[in-house]
Amino acid sequence: MPWEEDIDFSEDKYNEKCGIFGCWNVEKAAHTTYYGLVGLQHRGQEGAGMVTSHFKDKTQANEFRLHRGHGLVTDVFTSEDVQNLDGYHAIGHTRYSTAGGKTQIEGFQPFCVKYRMGNLALAHNGNLSNAGELRNFFENQGVLMQSTVDSELFLHLISHSKRSSQLDQIFDAMTQTEGAFSCIILTDTCLVAVRDPNGFRPLCIGKLAKRGPGGTDGYCLASETCALDLCKAEYVRDIEPGEMIVIDMNTVKTGTFSSLRLPAKFGTSQCIFEYVYFARPDSRIFGEFVTKVRRELGRQLAREHPVPEVPAGDPLPVVIPIPESAAHATLGFHEESVRMGRPCTMDLGFFRNPYVGRSFISPSQELRDLKVLCKFNPIEHVLKGKIVVVVDDSIVRGTTARQLVGLIYAAGAKEVHLRISSPPVTDPCFYGMDFPSKEELFANQYAGNVEAMAKWLRVTSLGYLA
Repeated sequence: MPWEEDIDFSEDKYNEKCGIFGCWNVEKAAHTTYYGLVGLQHRGQEGAGMVTSHFKDKTQANEFRLHRGHGLVTDVFTSEDVQNLDGYHAIGHTRYSTAGGKTQIEGFQPFCVKYRMGNLALAHNGNLSNAGELRNFFENQGVLMQSTVDSELFLHLISHSKRSSQLDQIFDAMTQTEGAFSCIILTDTCLVAVRDPNGFRPLCIGKLAKRGPGGTDGYCLASETCALDLCKAEYVRDIEPGEMIVIDMNTVKTGTFSSLRLPAKFGTSQCIFEYVYFARPDSRIFGEFVTKVRRELGRQLAREHPVPEVPAGDPLPVVIPIPESAAHATLGFHEESVRMGRPCTMDLGFFRNPYVGRSFISPSQELRDLKVLCKFNPIEHVLKGKIVVVVDDSIVRGTTARQLVGLIYAAGAKEVHLRISSPPVTDPCFYGMDFPSKEELFANQYAGNVEAMAKWLRVTSLGYLA
């Protein structure tokens, strides 16, 4: 049976690169940034960091303070750490590595440097497709690299720019990069936010009314609006694709932002997997609420691949989600199924252990089924004797799906029908997602043959969103 096979379960999902947050003119900026990063924890769990800007009366100059480390936000920052990060301005970062070493602290963000134009700190979400070309250029120029992370290249592009002002240098650097980048940059005089012209990754602006010194207004930036909610900030708007905005003391006085536009070679290409998997369901990104989009994906999935009909008097099919990202698509799937006259119930078929991380001790050979049981445990009374319709957001390698199907059968299900609220994944991504190779992707292993895929998964039927 599928659940008895020695299959690597822990990496059978996508992983996104990071979450970024920044604030300007905010009392206890480090505290606000800390909670902003907690709100973005789902975007990266390998490490976190923060930089604050503090004006020192003794030296009459700004001092940038940096703290970063391995683990979750709550592990990286103690109360004392946050207290020591004083100042009215800050940026922060939660990390999942896709380009660069996963353990070297030198590659953890934000990056913080001081050069001829003053202090500079940078946090980046995304992946540069021309990173290799840029790295070779700088190495041939004798530039010393501190890490293997592509985000560091922004600093070298800024510091080597021939432009006369710091803002022009930042703009110049952004025009030389290709790929996905949402960046927050802290300088001595302002907070800068940039999205690449394609708009691959989200970034939004929030207002912290009367949260600055003397009751002035503060402002913040975040990858997702859920971070604004946690900080009790008012959502202002998304930063548009190709837009570079500047928040400074003039913004505090007038409530307006300076805005520049990067040259665009192509149209907008916002990442669909922000809606499918990455973003928190309580966020609003790319102008839409994530839960609203996921529910509509579930509704359309129900239209294309309905719940199976059962004879009168038989138990109704039960629709269950794979926790957690498929929950809202499942709500839409069930609602539409009932509306279409396909009666079914909806329930939770798995308990997901929230205390198991991405990696854990591998079980012994005779207990290898614990690889999935450590994280998911089927709820037998929900599944036993039922026709079970399982809704998931996507399939990567298929290994986890196959093991979960096995667990459902082991709990006594009569049939298992698998419904996927996104189309088959056939190509890797080079813009900030940790994807397997093209050959490893499940849909490619069977050349898109859904019947063959269903047979390998041991499901009664398989349906992808078209």
